[in-house]
Amino acid sequence: MSTPEPATPDPFFSAAGVRRGFVGGQPLAPGTFVYGMVFGVLASERGLAWIEAMLMSVLVYSGSAQLAALQGWTAAPLIAPLVITVLLINARYVLYSASVQPWLAGATRGRALGTLFFPGDGNWALAMREYHAGYRDAGFLFGSGLATALPWFVGTTAGHLLGGSVPNPQSLGLDFMLVAFAAAIGVTVFRGRGDLWPAAAAILAGLALYRWLPGWTIVGAGLAAGLMGGARAR
Repeated sequence: MSTPEPATPDPFFSAAGVRRGFVGGQPLAPGTFVYGMVFGVLASERGLAWIEAMLMSVLVYSGSAQLAALQGWTAAPLIAPLVITVLLINARYVLYSASVQPWLAGATRGRALGTLFFPGDGNWALAMREYHAGYRDAGFLFGSGLATALPWFVGTTAGHLLGGSVPNPQSLGLDFMLVAFAAAIGVTVFRGRGDLWPAAAAILAGLALYRWLPGWTIVGAGLAAGLMGGARAR
């Protein structure tokens, strides 16, 4: 006679879960703070005012998307490529939100929407590990998101204020941050030789657009990779 598996508790949302998530997210905070400082320094170099950099960090809240936007930022930036760049890079959050839907089913609409404002790559992975371990307090997702969001905002401010004392960020390699971040993600998710086709499509599109339409480089490379990946999947 088989032993019945213990019942999984229903999802809920509590202050205790928020505290547990906030404490659990602290190992992510230092890296997020430094990442925010890098963005703040580069935003200052690009001519963004402090309030503009802070609003971008609060409203966009995506290091990869914000650094990509800065790559194409000029005195008179093309708005359409910047918006499309942010949407393409942040498209993964659609999948993130879908993955936590069963967890947030135990929260009120207001708490669920507030929680969905804060997920980042690090705290989402941390929260999903807790969920798969059987923890069902959705407050953990909110608390861990808060633990990474606050250092990001503070780091943006600190970096912008220090930007004037860093006369040449390129000499410190700060302009390489987006490339390093994208390369790290690429190595992590690489599954085999089949992934080389989308990568090659992105490289070719990026090189072509860099020469003829520089403002659309990242957008075009992302679309080319997506189309190639979709074609191969079919």
